[in-house]
Amino acid sequence: MRSLLIENLSEVATPLGTTVRAGEDQGRVARLAGAEVLCRDGSIAFVGSPEERRRQFGELPEVERLDGAGGTLVPGFVDPHTHLPWAGSREEEFAERLRGATYLEIAARGGGILSTVGATRAASEEELAEAMLPRLRRMLACGTTTAEAKSGYGLSLADELKQLRAVRRAGARQPVELVPTLLAAHEVPPELRADRERFLALVCEEIVPAVAEEGLARFCDVFCEQGVFSAAESRRVLVAGRERGLLPRLHADEFADSGGAALAAELGALSADHLMAVSPAGIEALAATGVVATLLPGTSFFLMKHVYAPARRLVAAGVPVALATDCNPGSSNTESMPTILTLAVFELRLTPEEALTAATLNAACSLGLGGEIGSIEVGKRADLVLLDAPNLLHLAYHFGVNPVAAVVKGGRVVLRGSALPPPPELT
Repeated sequence: MRSLLIENLSEVATPLGTTVRAGEDQGRVARLAGAEVLCRDGSIAFVGSPEERRRQFGELPEVERLDGAGGTLVPGFVDPHTHLPWAGSREEEFAERLRGATYLEIAARGGGILSTVGATRAASEEELAEAMLPRLRRMLACGTTTAEAKSGYGLSLADELKQLRAVRRAGARQPVELVPTLLAAHEVPPELRADRERFLALVCEEIVPAVAEEGLARFCDVFCEQGVFSAAESRRVLVAGRERGLLPRLHADEFADSGGAALAAELGALSADHLMAVSPAGIEALAATGVVATLLPGTSFFLMKHVYAPARRLVAAGVPVALATDCNPGSSNTESMPTILTLAVFELRLTPEEALTAATLNAACSLGLGGEIGSIEVGKRADLVLLDAPNLLHLAYHFGVNPVAAVVKGGRVVLRGSALPPPPELT
């Protein structure tokens, strides 16, 4: 029986449960001083005091041990919104924005998403998978143990399939678990700009069925936004996905109130993401249906918008809040969940406890994984992060550094300090 004992901890900090935490419950985090965690065969077998562990399990002389060195143990971070499989880079657009151009202005002249579409279409499946590996190593180094990964830079049947196959390929070569999402309705491709109906038919009648048949995605997403896809068009795509077994989630109300939050509530989506421009009615709809609001403060920061999602209003209304990096080359070029937690505390005004829940249990629930990961409890998978910090508050208090000292995935230590695993050979 493979076992791991994590000992000499200052504290274990974790939300509790298998369902989303909302309202006051989002900030209720168990903080267990001096606790130990025993992992067996990939799952958590014990959480509690050293004395109780010895009483139940004895001295365990043969077990592998991870010295907590006075640090804090938290659940592995779950990143529920990324665009990982891309090719190319957009640093010149970044420089344009520094000179005053807006994201929408750049997109209108053929940059933005369509720039990455061109580079991604030109790359092979192997090249896309290869490009993902260093991103995933950086995610792991920052404590992410599970991440969602969207397509959406292909915008054709062959290229959307290629992206999702690359996700599967890269996921099998490294420790971070990847949850794939089809985002074929990310933008209208250049060749079909004059025929939106034809593109929507392609998505609903060809791409969605092909992805579902091959089992390449768990979710179907759409960019519901003014100038991209309307609420009616988004509904059509998400219903087509749901009919093929792809659960709905969506980009909603990022730049304007486009009815995305209301649509997420109507369809029972697992999450509505962005929400910088969500309306009071949209917040009420999310609260009434329990849809997770996945907030992406890195996007507001990177685009220099100085407008963030109304996290405090969402929490006060009883909407469960999750956090994600939105890792992508154009609007949030980061793999670091600790950075996102810092922004969540300073810009979204979440408490450190609320932010931890948002980055672990609520994020896991937004991916349908709340029963498996997202908290440090007996029976759950042993996906854990050791922080070089005496308590949870240091996640935000000591900002600008990577606090991760070790990462445990499925009961195995997959990273210690700066000892990143070598890049694997793709086969």
